[in-house]
Amino acid sequence: MFDASKQLFEKSQRVIPGGVNSPVRAFRSVGGTPVFFRKANGAYMWDVDGNKYIDYIGSWGPAVLGHAHPEVVKVVQDRAADGMSFGAPTEGELEIAERLVSLLPSLEQIRMTSSGTEATMSAIRLARGFTGRSKIVKFEGCYHGHSDSLLVKAGSGALTFGHPSSAGVPPEVAAHTIVLAYNDLDELTRTFTEIGDQLACVIIEPIAGNMNFVMPTKTYLDTLRSLCTKHGCVLIFDEVMTGFRVGLLGAQGHYGITPDLTTLGKVIGGGMPVGAFGGRRDIMAHLAPLGGVYQAGTLSGNPVAVAAGLKTLELVAQPGFFAALSATTAQLMSALTAAATAANIPFSATSLGGMFGIFFAPSIPANYAEVMQADRERFNRFFHAMLNQGIYLAPSAFEAGFVSAAHTTADIDVTVKAAKAAFAALA
Repeated sequence: MFDASKQLFEKSQRVIPGGVNSPVRAFRSVGGTPVFFRKANGAYMWDVDGNKYIDYIGSWGPAVLGHAHPEVVKVVQDRAADGMSFGAPTEGELEIAERLVSLLPSLEQIRMTSSGTEATMSAIRLARGFTGRSKIVKFEGCYHGHSDSLLVKAGSGALTFGHPSSAGVPPEVAAHTIVLAYNDLDELTRTFTEIGDQLACVIIEPIAGNMNFVMPTKTYLDTLRSLCTKHGCVLIFDEVMTGFRVGLLGAQGHYGITPDLTTLGKVIGGGMPVGAFGGRRDIMAHLAPLGGVYQAGTLSGNPVAVAAGLKTLELVAQPGFFAALSATTAQLMSALTAAATAANIPFSATSLGGMFGIFFAPSIPANYAEVMQADRERFNRFFHAMLNQGIYLAPSAFEAGFVSAAHTTADIDVTVKAAKAAFAALA
């Protein structure tokens, strides 16, 4: 079934470390050989062996419209025909900046980057430059890219491989990062009481997607906002994953909280490599060439990526888009939960917009420690059972899943039928 993928993986390991260009793709967590893909369209992907899958990764979020949406493909083709990169300003950069600022009230100014990692790294540097402070707070299980300051008890692939802290990060760099437990109100309050006036920023996934899908309480985020304001600490919402995925206003709109800085990526590039960070004008004014905080990128605001992002943002802003997407995702979660219950399998599921989390646990986790208590071995067996039936889920128990506007009721029905068979095999 996977002969061609196995051959390509064997060859890849000779020239690419681990055979992959991003660790979570390696299948180390779930076992087996990574699937190599040839094409994708709508809700489906086809691997190099000709197998077809209903896809619930969506390129880890960007494919909110479905793969290869014809209108996005058309603008990419048209833009590429006029040049793929200039290293100089373009009108498209202005247009996407205006679009993002108009959509998210927290944004007064924004700067484009080429990845989410660049966006979060730059936002933290900017917060430090703005406040003149060095210490930052992040949360256990949250992943914000692979810059040195943030690879301390990180999520995503770092959790998958059991190495929350990366080698190669100097202890003196990590010493400036304080790690707190997600959703722990007492610890949060105590930390600000002790060192709040020393903190440059707090960076948080306002809905975590890199220790699976974990939502904070409204009280927790409200308290965080209040404490940051009181202590002059910059609040950064990392919405690289949740931005234009859980709703048109992102997680900040869902919770009704305005961060000082926001990082974005994935959906805003329509599948092309892109990132951005922005927020309060007085903070953004500290960026070069206006201020002393240096940040740059040769391909930032790439015209092809910007064109794809603008068309995607136009389509997701249409009336009823997120209501329909949310309904489809909720339908899938409800049906999976019912199937697991019928099979007497401890299971829980949650979703918002086009993102979801499934856990082999009796209740939905609220933090990293609770996520770690879920049955990962049972998830791994479930993953392979679904893969063999043409359902492509994240190859890790620590990643959120994604539904697109291209997924139909028929796709959900096929997925649930496969899940019933998988649950029966796990019972």
